Amino acid sequence: MAKAPTVYDVADHAGVSIATVSRVLRQPDAVRPETRARVLESVRDLGYVPSGSARGLAGRRTGVLGLFLPGHDSLEVPDVTDASGSLPILTSAIPLIDDRETLASPPSTGFYFDEVLRGAEVEAWRHGFALMVAAGRGPSRDAMINDIAGRVDGLAVIAQTVPADMLAHVSRRIPVVVLADSRPDDSVDHVGVDNAGGMRALTRQIVTAHDVGSLVYVSGPADSPDEADRHAGLEAGLLDGRFAGSRRIITGTFGRERGREVGEHLVDTNTVPDAVICANDQTALGVLDVFASRGVDVPGRVLVTGFDGIEAGRFSIPRLTTVRQPMAELGRAAVRTIVARLADASLPPQRVTLPVQILLRESAPPTP
Repeated sequence: MAKAPTVYDVADHAGVSIATVSRVLRQPDAVRPETRARVLESVRDLGYVPSGSARGLAGRRTGVLGLFLPGHDSLEVPDVTDASGSLPILTSAIPLIDDRETLASPPSTGFYFDEVLRGAEVEAWRHGFALMVAAGRGPSRDAMINDIAGRVDGLAVIAQTVPADMLAHVSRRIPVVVLADSRPDDSVDHVGVDNAGGMRALTRQIVTAHDVGSLVYVSGPADSPDEADRHAGLEAGLLDGRFAGSRRIITGTFGRERGREVGEHLVDTNTVPDAVICANDQTALGVLDVFASRGVDVPGRVLVTGFDGIEAGRFSIPRLTTVRQPMAELGRAAVRTIVARLADASLPPQRVTLPVQILLRESAPPTP
C-alpha cells in the first residue's frame, strides 16, 4: 500500500504554505478563490485525507462540533421554515405579514429538527468545523452524551433532552449551548426564539382585529419551556387587547391527534368558540381536521391559529395563521455561540433570542 499523502505533500504540490492548506480545509472563506481552488485540486489529485487524531494532538481540537437531538420515538414535532435576522426584538416590532397570496410549493417532508440541523451544518462549515449529529434517550442517553462529548470541541443540545446534571458535567469539559429553553441554567449558553412575544402579538391581533367574544387556548404539555412562554404571551396579548369575553384553557400535547380530540370535544359539546388559539401548529392542524370533517366553517364560524410555521400549515384548508420561528437560524446561532466560547472561554453566559414573524393566513385572516 502506498504511503498516505501528508499536508506537507499537498502544500508542496499546490505551491503554498502548510498554513494555507490548513485554512482552506478549515476556513475556506478566508482564502482567495484561486488559491482555494488550487489547494483543493491538489487534495483531490493526491487523495489527501486530513488526520483528525493528528489535528487534535497538535491543536487540542478535533475540528468537530456536536448536535444532540431527542430519540427518534419522541420526534412528533413540527417542521419549520427559515427566517432572517438574529437580534432580539420587542413585541411591538414583530411583523404581521399578510401571507394569503404566497405562492405554494411542494411541502417538505422533514421534521422540526431538519431546519436546525441544516442551519448548524452551514454555519459549522463557514467556521471550518464538521458537524457530528447524535440522537438518543433512555438508558443509552447518558453514555451517548459522554461519548459524543469526548469527540467534539463543543456541543449543542435541544432543551430537555439532557438532564441538568449531565449538562453541568459536560460543560466542564467543552462549551455547551442549549437550544429552545426559557429557563436557562447560568452555567451554559442558551439560544432560543421569542415565544412569548410572538404569542402576545398574535393574540392581540386576534382579539382586536376580530369580534371575538369567546376563546379556547389549547396548551402544550406542562413541562415544556416553550409552553410556559407561549402561555405567558397569550395572557399578555389578552390584556393588551382588553379582552373581556369568556375563555377556556384545554391541555394539549403539541400533537396533531390531541388537536383532533379537542376539535371533536368542542363540536360534540356544542362549545365551539369564536377563536381557537393553539400552542403549536400540529395541534391547530388537528383541530382544522375535525372542523373540516364536521362542517364547521373556518374562519366564518371560528378562527384557528397555531405557532411554529411548519410547512403543513401552508397547505392546510384553510391555510393556517401562525407564528413562524427561524429554526435554521437557531442552528446557525448555536454554532456561532459555541465558536465564540471556544475563542474566549471567559465570556459571560450568552442569552440569544431570535425574532419571529406573524403569518396571517385564511384560518384567521387580516381584516380589511
